This record gives sequence, C-alpha cells and structure tokens, in this order.
Amino acid sequence: MLIVKKFGGTSVADKERIFNVAKRCIEDYNKGNEVVVVLSAMGKMTDVLLQQAKDINPNASKRELDMLLTTGEQTSVALMAMAMDSLGVPAVSLNAFQVAMNTTANYGNARLKRIDTDRIKHELSNRRIVIVTGFQGINKYDDYTTLGRGGSDTTAVALAAALRADACEIYTDVDGVYTADPRIVKDARKINEITYDEMLELASLGAGVLHNRSVEMAKKYGVQLVVRSSLNNSEGTIVKEDAKLERMFVSGVACDRNTARIAVTKLEDKPGVAFKLFNHLANHNINVDIILQSVGREGTKDISFTVDQDVAKEAVQIIENHRTGSLKCESVDVEENVAKVSVVGAGMMSNPGVAAKMFEALYNANVNIKQICTSEIRVTVLIQDSDVDKAMNAVHDAFELSE
Repeated sequence: MLIVKKFGGTSVADKERIFNVAKRCIEDYNKGNEVVVVLSAMGKMTDVLLQQAKDINPNASKRELDMLLTTGEQTSVALMAMAMDSLGVPAVSLNAFQVAMNTTANYGNARLKRIDTDRIKHELSNRRIVIVTGFQGINKYDDYTTLGRGGSDTTAVALAAALRADACEIYTDVDGVYTADPRIVKDARKINEITYDEMLELASLGAGVLHNRSVEMAKKYGVQLVVRSSLNNSEGTIVKEDAKLERMFVSGVACDRNTARIAVTKLEDKPGVAFKLFNHLANHNINVDIILQSVGREGTKDISFTVDQDVAKEAVQIIENHRTGSLKCESVDVEENVAKVSVVGAGMMSNPGVAAKMFEALYNANVNIKQICTSEIRVTVLIQDSDVDKAMNAVHDAFELSE
C-alpha cells in the first residue's frame, strides 16, 4: 500500500511529538507500506514568522512573506527526516522545488496546478520514507508560493491523488470531525462518517479540521480521507462520497469568527451594478459569502456582504477606488465584530423546517440575526461575535446532536 499521512503543527510542535509522529509513520513502513508524510510548520511557527515580518515591515510584499513562511515547513521536514534516521529508518525531506509542486502565481493564496511525482517515486522505490513540505509550491517565476492557511491538507490530498495512494490520513490534535467545536460546545460528539459535501460546507464555514480546498480536491479525485488524532489510536472520521445516515439529518454546527460585513449604501438601482461591484472584488481574489440587497427605492439600493476579516480593509479600498467611476455610492462601511453560525447536513434537503428550528433556538437564546444565507445542505446566519458561544450551544441542543 501507498499511504499519504499529513500532520499538523501541533502534532510536530516539539521533540517529543516529532518522535511520536516518526514512530507512527515507521509502524506503517515496517509493515511493508510505502509512506509519504506531509508536514506543517512546528506549533505556532507560522505566527512567529508573521510577527517577525510585521516587526520589520508591516507592509511587506506577499512574495517576501511567502519566501519567509515556507521556511517553517522546511524546518519541520528536515527535523523529521533526522528523527527517522536516528531510529534506523531511511528518510528524505523534500521541499516544493525538489518535488516540484507547481502552482498559480498568486502569492499567499496560490492553487496547485501540477505535481511532478518522479522524485517521490524514485525515493519510494529505494525504500525511503518521503517527507514533503506542506502549504507551499513554486510558480512560473520559480518563486515560492503558499497555499493559504490550512494548505498542508491540500498538499496531502493532491499528493494522494497524483500518486494514486491507497489511503490519505489527516492527523490533527482532535479525534476527528465533531458535531461542533468541542471547545465551545462541551457535549459535541465525534462523527464516524461524513460526506464530502457536508465536510466541504463545514470546512468553508470555519470548522477548522480540514482546509476546504483539500475537501474539494478529495471529492474531485475520489480520495477517501480519514481525519484522526496524532496523540492516540482512535478510529477518527471517514470523509467520502456517501456516508451512513446517522441519528440526525443535521451533521454539525460551525462558526466562523474571521468575518467582516461590508455595507455599500445608495448604489444606483440599475442593471449591472451588482456585477461591477463583485467583479472588482473578484479581480483581486476576494471571496464574498453572505450577500443581501435591499429593495430599490428612489433610484438607489444598498448591498451588504461578508468577507474574511483579513481582506476587509482591502475590499473597502477597492470599492472606494471605483466610487467616482463605475460604482457610484454614498458610503462604504465595515463591521468587524460579527460572526457566522451555520448548521450543515445532507438530510436537510428532504427535511423542511430546519431553518425555522434554528431561528427558534436563536430567538430563545436572545440572539439577533443580521443576515441569512441558505443552500441545499446548510443554513448560515450572521450574528454579533459576542453571541457565538450561546448561539452554538443553543442550536446544537435544538437539533439534539449530543450523545
């Protein structure tokens, strides 16, 4: 078997955990399997590097930030190879250049285009464990790029697809995917199986266990994932096309505090205005989520929408840059003390009343809803960020998601 294993930053945070991961990988290697390991930067290393960059230059270019941040993963893979070697098992560490992991040119949020697997296959044929840097690639200019937060998951799935691996295992510091964040909802329970679509919604809505692009790629290439803890031997959660129906038609509740709401007031009420607004943002790779447009009055309309907090200022500036040109509006305001809370479940398609039940739970908890967005398998509300904890618990209880 060929197994791809990905370990997050907490799993390799110090010497003890590095050796713990090394031994887990060696167990599979000693059974005769081919093993490819993908690692994130150690612990909070990425945050440390970002702070160092900020101390030197708060306005550092994205190219130089990527050049800096990729050193975190290179440190992890080199130390892991040393650990395995000290345990008597041959291993080799490879960075994005050595693999080569080709990406788009976008610094800070690049997408994988192609992986050259020859070097990895050569090392595997020589019975080495191959340890690859997650989160990074190279673009057409031969510059390092990064894949965005959580990008190591995407690296692992992409490698599993390119190598036609028999298994892709994502290791983290929790036992699997839960019905809610157990740090917020104390009686959240682990889900044994979940569909790609449900996991994609949860990942996109702030669940944090898997990077949403990794789930997209797993679904596209049929890579079955297992999410499990690196700290114990529990079975974890299987992510696949079809999952066994569990007790409830709602699989989980997720929250996303990395949210800002932007309100654009008194835009011209005529065809093409919404297209121009969101096209300007799309041209700068800014993703928009919950959108609300008011009924036009006196020749104008208001549009509000949510974006990630870290791009809110950029989004406002883009709109301001076009206020005297293609976009004519009265004001552009941003509100950052908001958050999204969502319920997700494939069973929602055939069970009406999910939204009403969610809204009732929020009403009983005295939580005000600012905006609403729905799809076939999710309902999302925008609320005050100070209400997140009680909203999550109220909704989780309403759908009886506990054990």
